[in-house]
Order: sequence, then structure tokens, then C-alpha cells
Amino acid sequence: MRWHDPIFLNFLLIVLFALWLWVRSSSKMRLRFSSVDLLKVEPGRNVQWRKNAPFFLRSLVLILVVFALARPQIPKGMTEIKTDGIDILLVLDTSGSMRALDFTLNSKRVMRLDVVKKVVRDFVEKRRDDRIGLVVFGEEAFTQCPLTLDHGMVAGLMQDVRIGMAGDATAIGSAIAIGTKRLKDLKSKSKVMVLLTDGRSNAGSMSPENASQLAKTFGIKIYTIGVGTQGKAPFLVDGLFGQQTVYQQVDLDEGTLKKIAEVTGGKYFRATDTESLVGVYDEINQLEKTQIKAKDLVDYEERFAKYGVLALLVLALEMLLSETRFRGLPV
Repeated sequence: MRWHDPIFLNFLLIVLFALWLWVRSSSKMRLRFSSVDLLKVEPGRNVQWRKNAPFFLRSLVLILVVFALARPQIPKGMTEIKTDGIDILLVLDTSGSMRALDFTLNSKRVMRLDVVKKVVRDFVEKRRDDRIGLVVFGEEAFTQCPLTLDHGMVAGLMQDVRIGMAGDATAIGSAIAIGTKRLKDLKSKSKVMVLLTDGRSNAGSMSPENASQLAKTFGIKIYTIGVGTQGKAPFLVDGLFGQQTVYQQVDLDEGTLKKIAEVTGGKYFRATDTESLVGVYDEINQLEKTQIKAKDLVDYEERFAKYGVLALLVLALEMLLSETRFRGLPV
């Protein structure tokens, strides 16, 4: 328990001092009667107790009033207060080149997109104070999940992402433009895009350079990630004798990705395998820290009313007893 206004507790000294003076003076008080036989009272401590009871009750009332004025409070739970988080839009390439089998997951060779989805889901779980959205792009770009604090919904819609859902080409400029449209009017401490691709922009009506300038105008920072091995990458294709692995050249435009990051104040990352991709998202997680003002603050429950009600009850009891059983003797 704590006292919200402990200064009022100083009045207890006054009450206790007055009580001490009364006890001291009452021991010297005398009543003058012509004959004590007229006073039929019980001898000893019972008479003294009855005489002092009303005063002690009044003193108790004053003590309870002092406690009420000091506002006693008890903790009833914990609350959490935090600042606005960061708005993060994840922009993922779902073009045909994301079928390349140059990444591993649980020691098995899998498509790039499968690893990206797993790593990005883990990243989302670490950003519990931020609003997160998802844009996918190929030949076109569209919002797969709007910005939300419901990270379960983000994870669920992430699971539905598949190769070719937005076409097989790569429209990086359109993806940035869609992301900028989603972020530009939001009032948040920081607006961030994390754009991942493994190719070169070869579709869309807006160039990556113009789109990045537009994002810069609205204070949007873009981190770009180029994924895939250097040179040729393995793909699983259907042949005359069933599926077979062939190696094809993948054209990653690192120069454009670096320029996008530089223009918007972000950073370019290169991920050639699963381990390095995990490291990239871990680094972005460290770069974009959400600042918390205060966490786990104690919420208190007021108890002054209970002391006030108790004081009124004791006062009523004292007034009742003073007119009945504990009525004082005339001086």
C-alpha cells in the first residue's frame, strides 16, 4: 500500500498529542458532590473505561479522517504504456525466378520464396509493437495485407503467397509506388519498406528510380534485399522424362537496388543463402528499433472512501453511545 498525499499524515501527531494531553489531564479531574452515595456506579476500571470511551472513539474518527485525506492506494495490476511503433511494409517478389532452388530449409533444397516466407514470418514475430503490411509483386503489384497490429493475420496471408500470383515479370517501380500509396498518409514515428527481389525491373509503368524519389518525398525509408546465388541458379522444370534440374542465369540488378536504398536513406543487403537472409532481417530488426516510453506501470486502486465511510460509522456510534450507555456526568 502507498499514500498518495502523505503530508496529511502529519496531522496524526496533532491528534496523538491531544489524546496524550487529555489522558494526562483527565486523571486530575474531580467532581464535587455533597454526597457520593448519590452516585450509584460500579467501582474500578469499568467506570474509567465508560468515561473515556467517547473520547477515544472521537480520536479514532479523527485518525480515520486523516488516513482518508492521505489517500491510501493499493496496486491492482500492471499496465503498459508505449509510444507509437514503426509502420513496416514488406514488399516481396513473387515472379517466376523465385522458383530457383538455391536455398535450403531443414537441410533440404527448396525454392527461394519458401525460405523468404519463413524468414519474414520470424521477423514479423519480433516486431510486436509495430504495424506491418504486405505487398507482393511480379508483373503487377498489389497489397496482400494492409498495415495492421494483428500479426496473426499477416502470418496467415503470408502463407497464401505463391509464385506467379502477380505475374512472372518484375515490376519493382510499381511495387514501390503501391507501398508509398499505403504509407504516405500515415502519421507514425517512422515509415519503412523492406523490398526483396531476385531480378531486374522489366515491367510496370513507373521506373524504380522515379518510384524511390516519390517514396523519399513522403519520408519513407526503403531497405532493399537482393537474393540468390551468383551466376546460374538451379530450377526444376518439366521435361520429356519428367521433372529435371536445369541451371539458368538470373539477372539481379544490384545497382538499382543500391540506388533505391541510397535515395531513401535505407540500406542495400545481399543474401545468397538461408543463413545470410536470416542475418539480413536480423540486422534490419536492430536498425529499426521501436522506442518504448514506459512499460509495466503499476495501476493503483483508491481506498480513501473506505476510511471515510468507517470514520462516519464510528462517529455515529460515538454519538449514539454518548446519549445512552456512555452518557457523561455533569461537571
